[in-house]
Amino acid sequence: MDRRNFLYKSAVITAGCLLGAGSFSEAFAFGGKKGGYFSKPRIALIIDDIGNSRTQAERFLKLDVPLTFSILPRLRRSQSLALEIHNEGHDVMLHQPMEPYNRHLDPGPGALYVGDKITTISRIVDDNISDVPFAIGVNNHMGSKFTSCENEITETLKAIKERNLFFIDSLTSHHSKAYGTAQRLHMTTTRRNIFLDNSRDETCIHFQLQKLTRYARRYGHAVGIGHPFRATAKAIGDFIQDNRASDVSLVHVSDILNA
Repeated sequence: MDRRNFLYKSAVITAGCLLGAGSFSEAFAFGGKKGGYFSKPRIALIIDDIGNSRTQAERFLKLDVPLTFSILPRLRRSQSLALEIHNEGHDVMLHQPMEPYNRHLDPGPGALYVGDKITTISRIVDDNISDVPFAIGVNNHMGSKFTSCENEITETLKAIKERNLFFIDSLTSHHSKAYGTAQRLHMTTTRRNIFLDNSRDETCIHFQLQKLTRYARRYGHAVGIGHPFRATAKAIGDFIQDNRASDVSLVHVSDILNA
C-alpha cells in the first residue's frame, strides 16, 4: 500500500479504530540502555492467546523482533510453544483465564471464577504456571468480572507474587482493580495501554501501533496487546519496516518492568 492510499484508508476508518483504543538491528533497537536507563522510548508488544496453534505463533516469531508471548494454559501446544518461544529468546507469560461479565463467553480451561476459595485460586494458579514452562509473568485472559472483585483478585495476585512473577493488567474492563491491587502488594506490575486489534483491519492495527508509538514518546514506554491474527502479524511487520530509523525501541515487556 503506498502512502497516499494508506492515508486515505486511514481517514476513512479512523473512527472505527478509535473504538479499539483501549532482524533486530534492521528494525527497532533492541534495548538501548544508557547509564542504567533506556535512552529511547520503548514499546512492548504482548501477543495473547497463544497455545492452540504453532502456525499462529510462527507468524510472529518470523518477525525476528523482541515480542512477549502470553500462553493460555492446558491447551495442546501450551508447553511445547512455551519451550520454543523461550528458546527463541522471547519473554513467556501465563495468560490466566478469568471470569468475564458475559456468561456466554467461555474463558477456557484453568479459569478463575468469582466465589472461588483461596485454596482453589492458589491451586489453579500453581497448576497453570506449571503448564507454561519459563513463564516469568502473568496477564489476565478475559476477566472483566473477576478483576473487578477485590477479594478474588487480591488472592490471585498474592499467589502470583509468591511465585516471584510479575503481573500485567490486560485492562479488559475499566472496573478492573488488578493493577491498583498489584501496586498495593508491591508487585512488579504495569497495565496495557492499547489493544491493537479489536478491529482486524490491517490499516486500523497500523493506526493503533502509531498511537502506541506516540504514547511511548510522551511517557517513555507503552504496552500494546495483540492477538495471533494474520492481520496483526502483517501490520506489525509493515510497522517495523516503516520505522527502521525510529527513535523508539521495541523491547520485551520485562525490559520495561526492570528498567
